[in-house]
Amino acid sequence: MPSPATSRSPSLVSSPWTAPLALFALATGGFSIGTGEFVIMGLLPDVATDLKISIPSAGHLISAYALGVVVGAPVLAVLGARWPRKRMLLVLMFAYALGNIISTLVPSYAGIMGARFFSGLPHGTYFGVASLVAADLVPYHKRTQAVAMVMLGLSVATLVGVPLAAALGQWAGWRWAFVLVSGFAVLAMMLLQLGLAYTPGNPKASPLRELSALKRSQVWLTLGIGAIGFGGMFSIFSYIKPTMMNLAHVPEVRIPLILAMFGLGTILGNVLGSRLADKNLELTIRGLLVYAMVTMLFFLWSAHHAYLGSFTLLLVGMIVALGPALQTRLMDVAGDAQTLAAALNHSAFNVANALGAWLGGLTISAGLGWTSTAWVGACLALGGLIIHAYSLKRMKGSALY
Repeated sequence: MPSPATSRSPSLVSSPWTAPLALFALATGGFSIGTGEFVIMGLLPDVATDLKISIPSAGHLISAYALGVVVGAPVLAVLGARWPRKRMLLVLMFAYALGNIISTLVPSYAGIMGARFFSGLPHGTYFGVASLVAADLVPYHKRTQAVAMVMLGLSVATLVGVPLAAALGQWAGWRWAFVLVSGFAVLAMMLLQLGLAYTPGNPKASPLRELSALKRSQVWLTLGIGAIGFGGMFSIFSYIKPTMMNLAHVPEVRIPLILAMFGLGTILGNVLGSRLADKNLELTIRGLLVYAMVTMLFFLWSAHHAYLGSFTLLLVGMIVALGPALQTRLMDVAGDAQTLAAALNHSAFNVANALGAWLGGLTISAGLGWTSTAWVGACLALGGLIIHAYSLKRMKGSALY
């Protein structure tokens, strides 16, 4: 495990910019990415109608984006190992803006699939690098809270950005939602330029050193916890609009308000979960996975009621607290390969995104009903809990990695 002294960057900590300003800039990038990732989930029926495809087929656009994250995170992290972190973040945000603009221009389903894949490429590396920068800006014992501040941008996106973009997409056409996302990305670039101090890249960094993370079993187990255990949240949220419209008879005009409930839940989860994780990391991860199972099963009943279903979606959103906790766990077990490990965390979450959306779509297409996504979610959370228990068993009496 890296020590507090070796895992921090003194040049970044002593920057003339204050930590709150830098964290705000980093979170703004997260806000842009979060809006672009989740807005499609609130517009699936609109996309399906426009492209003349089924809703489960439109759900594959979610999987295409997630696949882009899975591929882009390790590749870009390794290729940019020696880059100055500020430059890396700016380039990644530019690529994100470009990918969302392309999504508004291509006319075919296949073209949009490709554009969503391209948009996902910078996602994981941005959050990975931004998390490392954030952790370097604060005292060691508050690093999970700093990582949560970056993730808070994503959470605020689900509360503000996603409902706003979804409302615009319903009013002016779903493609305009991605125009708005591109605008957010440009704003993030401006704030990153102003809010982050320049620090040179690490001359000792190399692709081989970053790839050394892949030799550590605890890195793979931590990624497995996220890839499996997080999938349930995406299984439910990916199909929340048709689920609430068909079962609870919620009118379409109120869907942005329901999406905002999910966003509020992610904010609460980030704030509360990060504080708990800084006190007891492993217990927090275990507790969140158990909480996820219970919440998914409750949705089986509450999805038939407009207000109760909306409140349950808030509880589902709080599962996002797993993000900062697992990010911190990876910092502990990755050794010198911090950049790749941090980026792979978001690959794992987007494996969960793709897996949850895909399995949920399969059960719906098989005629098991809209609430079948909750059974998928509960099983995935149980899988994450089993992996975590196995990881802890391997950790006892042996080296952390």
